[in-house]
Amino acid sequence: MKALIENEYVLLAARLIVGTLFIIVGIAKIADPQLFAKEIANYRLIPEFMVNSIAITLPWIELVSGLLLILGIRLRANAAIITILLLMFNIMVAIAWARGLDINCGCYSHIAQETVGLKKILENIGFMILSIVIYIFPKNNLSLEYLILQSEK
Repeated sequence: MKALIENEYVLLAARLIVGTLFIIVGIAKIADPQLFAKEIANYRLIPEFMVNSIAITLPWIELVSGLLLILGIRLRANAAIITILLLMFNIMVAIAWARGLDINCGCYSHIAQETVGLKKILENIGFMILSIVIYIFPKNNLSLEYLILQSEK
């Protein structure tokens, strides 16, 4: 099992899956920050004065982290950022679900509507597992950072 998880092609696939997801959702939220701000506000967990700032900055963090993850630049740092984001998202979804809120999770903005609930929590856990694997096994010959380091030798 360890050999499979450490396989550079498996790790590349994990990077492509998680990175592509974060690029897509980041772009969708950047395209419509008002909708994303409304989706954040629907959770009723964030003070109102912070909602717009989060709606503007969070998608850019998602986009940049996803892009850097795919390229293989600072894999551990970006995997950690994505894991922390997914953990935060899961906490918010779990709280909203426990409170009985029937709201769009805001994950995909206008691309897809998905309500808070167990399905979303399990999906996020799956992406977290991939991010954690990338964090634990960051050395990858199939990364831009590795290629740059090799060319400097």
